[in-house]
Amino acid sequence: MENTSRETPAAPSLMQAFWYWLKLGFISFGGPAGQIAIMHQDLVENKRWISEQRFLHALNYCMLLPGPEAQQLATYIGWLMHKTRGGLVAGILFVLPSLLMLIALSYIYMRFDDVPAVAGVLYGIKPAVVAIVLFAAYRIGARTLTNYTLWGIAIASFIAITLFKIAFPWIVLAAAIIGFLVNRFQPQLFANRSAHKTSKVSYGKAVIDDDTPTPHHAKFSYKLMAKFIVIGLSIWLSAMLLLIWYFGWDATFTQMAWFFSKAALFTFGGAYAVLPYVYQGAVVHYAWLTPAQMMDGLALGETTPGPLIMVVAFVGFVGGWSHAAFVNPFAAAVMAACIVTFFTFLPSFLFIFVGAPFIESTKNNLKFTAPLTAITAAVVGVIVSLAVFFAQHLIWPTGVSFSDGLQTNIDAVSMAAVLIAIVLLFKFKLSVMNLIAIFAAGGLLYQLFA
Repeated sequence: MENTSRETPAAPSLMQAFWYWLKLGFISFGGPAGQIAIMHQDLVENKRWISEQRFLHALNYCMLLPGPEAQQLATYIGWLMHKTRGGLVAGILFVLPSLLMLIALSYIYMRFDDVPAVAGVLYGIKPAVVAIVLFAAYRIGARTLTNYTLWGIAIASFIAITLFKIAFPWIVLAAAIIGFLVNRFQPQLFANRSAHKTSKVSYGKAVIDDDTPTPHHAKFSYKLMAKFIVIGLSIWLSAMLLLIWYFGWDATFTQMAWFFSKAALFTFGGAYAVLPYVYQGAVVHYAWLTPAQMMDGLALGETTPGPLIMVVAFVGFVGGWSHAAFVNPFAAAVMAACIVTFFTFLPSFLFIFVGAPFIESTKNNLKFTAPLTAITAAVVGVIVSLAVFFAQHLIWPTGVSFSDGLQTNIDAVSMAAVLIAIVLLFKFKLSVMNLIAIFAAGGLLYQLFA
């Protein structure tokens, strides 16, 4: 694969980039790892729009941020190639197809949930979701829990959220403080073990190569940073004030905007990390949807392209359909889904436009800070707690009753399906999409012939 003699390809126009980002929005299955792999193959290996070193340099920064790292990486590369409008095009198109698909699937779900075929598919997917969440905890834990201290943080976070019902933001804050304090005495415990290394393979000269000078628009300045901070906060504040003025502070739309603005800042570790926080708020506090609907939403989110955090669009759709004071529930649901998506992803664009010029000015690999490493360890425990929660509601759908005996309330089919899904993921490395397809088909057959 060594091919350093090839000439530098022509720089893509904004329209060429537009069509690529649109296509990516429709094919970006496989979660962040799969999405990043697709971008690497397309942009580094095939199109050579950016060199591997510059690609991974951007990725290291995006891995430090709260929010969907693959979408932020697309925004970063789009911004680097075509300024702010390029970043907006890349970031929006990465999300838009997923939003449209989820709105369509959510409508089918709300209208036809009681149709046997739909119910059977969802019944089959739910055990796969439990295994997928456990597998997410395993993948994060495998690269994060490298010593007893980090294991202790993960176990403590699991106990805190499962037994003591401590809110997710407080767990994040506690983990950050622990990481800061422990680092004062044993900094080696929080050394960066997740930095992405540049391979020795060369794919030829790239449009944005290792030695390509930083474009003028990407040069760091405090004035430019302040400008984007003011613009971003102004957009957020204007949207919030508009909702407050038109609907009131206690209205469903306004509370969704406020809640998901906060959720966007706690998505360290990926979408699975923020799902317990979304559950606590959307299911327990606001009751926008039920626990069963939350599981169904995650199942639908796994079947669509784009970042998994797009499951928040389903949460908004269901909450708007059931709770917004609109004559037409579909119109309310679509508006809620769009509001939730807007406030969830606005910070991601702001992080890139504010921070990327500084990152470009360093040209050095970044390291995870000790507090962030501790937060990531805590996230592992939180994700395991989420899997336990889903499994409990799936295997004991009528609730756990010790007086009647655990076996009398158990859904044996679902429990067996969860175990099979775990084996297929962990032992046979089956892809998430194939797992969902198999279990959806199995659920449909079970519903039709059982």
